[in-house]
Amino acid sequence: MEDAGQRLKRARERLNLRYRDVEDHSQKIADRHHNDEFAIALSRLADIENKGTVPSIYRLYSLCAIYRLDIVEVLEWYGVNLASLGSDAAAIDIQKSHAIGFTTNGHGEVQMPLTLDPGIDLRKTTYISRMIQRWGKVPLMLMQGLDVKNNRYAFVGSDDWSMYPILHPGSLVLVDESRRKIITGGWANEWDRPIYFLEHREGWSFGWCTPMARGLLLLPHPSADVAPVLYEENQVEIIGQVTAVAMHLGRRTRS
Repeated sequence: MEDAGQRLKRARERLNLRYRDVEDHSQKIADRHHNDEFAIALSRLADIENKGTVPSIYRLYSLCAIYRLDIVEVLEWYGVNLASLGSDAAAIDIQKSHAIGFTTNGHGEVQMPLTLDPGIDLRKTTYISRMIQRWGKVPLMLMQGLDVKNNRYAFVGSDDWSMYPILHPGSLVLVDESRRKIITGGWANEWDRPIYFLEHREGWSFGWCTPMARGLLLLPHPSADVAPVLYEENQVEIIGQVTAVAMHLGRRTRS
């Protein structure tokens, strides 16, 4: 497999550019920006192509401008994938609250649902992954680290208050289908307790779960004023565990 330097060499040769041409063109760029760091000397270009020397960000910019290359793609040749910026940032624990300064700039696209079944009833909790008619690429860099293979989407119905205030009605949630085993302890508070997404004869439900001798007990939030439900084993299926949620935080009232 060609290394980055060899790919840059092929790009130069396709344009019939000599080392001297690249040096002269890079000097023009340096003059435009009043910064000699953009200039690429003959010996430096030879080292980049043949010795694996990594160009500086200025010289890489010049090479991409001269060769008409996408700088994001060239960064990938050097092992830098900008699409991973969001997920790498999310993997680093920063204690203080902060704004996120990077943007997608059209890169870091992920598969997202674009069109839903027009017959979907948003008042009811719904397994959205079964209602998706069309998928498309959406530039959401922060979602690049998600495991799309195991994750599915579900919607908390506008009339579903069973897990309020943890899950607000109208929320979009991410369900990890690889996490179907009920965890029975180890959480510090109700916000840490795993919430599961279930399918049953009446539809779908969210809630805390407790294994019982006769089946599975679905527990709503104590403030929801909803009774627990005991399902026999053959009456319910655990779709997965809720791992992420997007929801409005404005005041909501029950009808």
